[in-house]
Amino acid sequence: MAIDRQKIAIIGSCGAGKSTLAVNLGKKLDLPVIHLDAYYWQSGWQETNTQQWLQIQEKLIKNNRWIIDGNYGNTMDIRLAAADTVIWLDFNRYLCLWRVFQRYLKYPGKTRPDMAVNCPERLTGEFIEYVWNFPQVHRSRITDKLAQYQQQENKQIIILQNPHQVIDLLEGI
Repeated sequence: MAIDRQKIAIIGSCGAGKSTLAVNLGKKLDLPVIHLDAYYWQSGWQETNTQQWLQIQEKLIKNNRWIIDGNYGNTMDIRLAAADTVIWLDFNRYLCLWRVFQRYLKYPGKTRPDMAVNCPERLTGEFIEYVWNFPQVHRSRITDKLAQYQQQENKQIIILQNPHQVIDLLEGI
């Protein structure tokens, strides 16, 4: 599958591999990568207020070339509307949870590269529950949104359902 676009939004559950795919695509396509987590979270896991968050995203999408990874469902339309390619990592919850646990073990008490400063990796019951429930809570809404955008001319929607499809995508570039 070829990607010849300049504005790519990557969405999916926590642990699906959005940031990893963004970095790999960025290298292959020579596109700047924007990790939304690094913009949303402030030092000490403080959330950005809603108005400021909207302004940040509006500013980010004005650039001519980007790969933006992150879900943030309440503002997803901003990115999906601006993107010429949307990649949804529609992975099962077991894989996503496994990857969340692996990430926690890889960065114990440390801030990972795609995260805001002073936001060390953490694993809470609430976060585990969010990842577990992601398919039930968000999948149908994402499916509906992507169906709307798929009707638009010049909008490429790519749905990947397992890591092998991600590898195939990257190897096809």
